Amino acid sequence: MPDREFDVVLFGATGFTGGLTADYLAGAVPEGCRWALAGRTPSRLEAVRDRLARTDPSLAALPLLHADVTDPASMADVASRARVVITTVGPYVEHGGPLVAACAEAGTDYVDLTGEPEFVDRTYVEHHARAVETGARIVHACGFDSVPHDLGAMFTVQQLPAGVPLRVRGMVRSNATLSGGTLASALGAFSRSRQMKQAHAARRRLEPRPEGRSVRTTAKRPHHDRDAGFWLVPLPTIDPFVVRRSAAALESYGPDFTYSHYAAVKRLTTVVGGIGLVGGVAAAAQVPPLRRLLMSRLPQGEGPSEERRAASYFSVRFIGEGGGRRTYTEVRGGDPGYTETAKMLSESALCLAFDDNPPTAGQVTTAVAMGQNLLDRLVRAGLSFTVHRTVEA
Repeated sequence: MPDREFDVVLFGATGFTGGLTADYLAGAVPEGCRWALAGRTPSRLEAVRDRLARTDPSLAALPLLHADVTDPASMADVASRARVVITTVGPYVEHGGPLVAACAEAGTDYVDLTGEPEFVDRTYVEHHARAVETGARIVHACGFDSVPHDLGAMFTVQQLPAGVPLRVRGMVRSNATLSGGTLASALGAFSRSRQMKQAHAARRRLEPRPEGRSVRTTAKRPHHDRDAGFWLVPLPTIDPFVVRRSAAALESYGPDFTYSHYAAVKRLTTVVGGIGLVGGVAAAAQVPPLRRLLMSRLPQGEGPSEERRAASYFSVRFIGEGGGRRTYTEVRGGDPGYTETAKMLSESALCLAFDDNPPTAGQVTTAVAMGQNLLDRLVRAGLSFTVHRTVEA
């Protein structure tokens, strides 16, 4: 990429997760990194900069850029001045499109933390081809959705024999809570099931299939898995789709790859309660007054306290099988939705900006765009990727 004024620009630093991302970047950018904050309200950006400068006085002069998703010229300006743009401005299906379009046009790398399948599929249909032409790497889902699952599946595949059919199942556990932005995105997705199906179908018509290889996702109904030691419940998240796209793009996943994705819980009563809760929220999302009521209970821009985040954790365990071998791996970290998401998002942007990554362009996953480089960065930043045991048949 030709040199730009900034290595990294963060759009959305005045929000809850955006503020945590700004905090992380302030301590993580390498010496000489040229970075900036972008947003539509100067006074709020200045407040974020002042907060950062209280910890690091050198950030008192951190550049601030005007950016408004309703102003295409401002989106084009930010994209043309940056090598990598980070955005935390969601729900993305409402606010994300203009920035993706600007980055694809300018040949600028882009990362976000979306977990919205409709948005990801729409941007593939609308901007993937142009991003390939300009060399832009459009990398969605660079937070808890879906870095631990995508890189965790990749890490598990690395422990298995090459060139044979592989099966991997991922099992998620966490004690974390939601922010207003996450709740808004989830309610929006539940309320747009028809549009989600349409976007998915449009993408499937365009996206090439892997030649001579089979890649699929599948999941059983809720059941007790003796091997894992948990009740497993299929998760309606973007994560299995991301893993499948990585497997389709990377021949290292073998000639026949299957991935299953679950929430792992200890008790049957928790399974029943969780299914009922998700079903109730999904039903309420279809009724605008109820959807607004739920969103009012946890407004966007608010999230769990520092103390609550410090007590939170996540674990994604994987069981991979193939070629007469079974391996048990785990990705583990702290608060998934905010503290660790800010870390994953920031390290993804820094990885694109500064690391020697595989040559690629267009809409790609974290495993395809950055792979081992990002995994190594996250391990240095405190996440763990562990092989617990491997059994030969």
